[in-house]
Amino acid sequence: METIGPCHVVKSKKTTARSIVNLAIKELQNNKKDKINLIWLEATGCSGNIISLLNAENPDVMYLLQEMVSLKYNNSLMAAEGEKAFKQFLDTLDTEFILVVEGAVSTKDNGLYNIIARYQGKAITAMEAVNLAGEKAKYVLAVGTCASYGGISAARPNPSNSISVAEFLKREVIRIPGCPSHPDWVIGTIANLIAFGNLELDSKNRPIMFYSITIHDHCPRRSYFDKGIFATKLGDLECMFKLGCRGPITRTDCPMRQWNGYVNWPIGANTPCIGCAGESFPDGMEPFVRY
Repeated sequence: METIGPCHVVKSKKTTARSIVNLAIKELQNNKKDKINLIWLEATGCSGNIISLLNAENPDVMYLLQEMVSLKYNNSLMAAEGEKAFKQFLDTLDTEFILVVEGAVSTKDNGLYNIIARYQGKAITAMEAVNLAGEKAKYVLAVGTCASYGGISAARPNPSNSISVAEFLKREVIRIPGCPSHPDWVIGTIANLIAFGNLELDSKNRPIMFYSITIHDHCPRRSYFDKGIFATKLGDLECMFKLGCRGPITRTDCPMRQWNGYVNWPIGANTPCIGCAGESFPDGMEPFVRY
């Protein structure tokens, strides 16, 4: 069966993720499949992506956890703690599972600067956990820009020697960048993997259904750009390209999907796009506002 292609990018922002999810649920029911296990590791980052996931609405995170996957390990959400929690992580390694990593991988001093657990008297680094799970996972998703490209965690001067998940694991990693990643991008990608077992990716291993267009392509201020009419200060209604907007080089569907219940997004709130889903964010996108 073919994956859902880029045509879905320009359809209703509220149905893209849901339509794929419905196909995934139907696949589970028709083929009497068990829900696939999911490990969500929070590595070197701010945990912003798991918080973003909790804001999911179409479907919400409870639907994801009850109908689509069996969440076996997450640093923030699981009820178990301590050694019991990490034992569940280890037990899941012998099953079929999807690995989601948010945050970059700190590699200095064998990852000492990011400890996620203590097990049998030993400190477990995120680097070790990502390596253990990454070797065995059916699919690996790098969620957020830090996991996808290094992001803020790997920004200059990068004292922890943080790198992206793909750089660290040396295997196929599906990138879902954004600071944070939109919950639809994450849930939609997982649903596609469940329903079809493959995914149409671009040259940077991003799902084409969410990253095939630039913000500039569908920006509501595009007509101002085309006419050469530019804002001169924040709050102006014209195109903010000359204020530093990175919309022309940032691939996401933010203009249509929007955030926080699909009600607004940065340009809608009169601030330039800072290119947070780009591979050179943040160092290569600064200054975020210029005059």
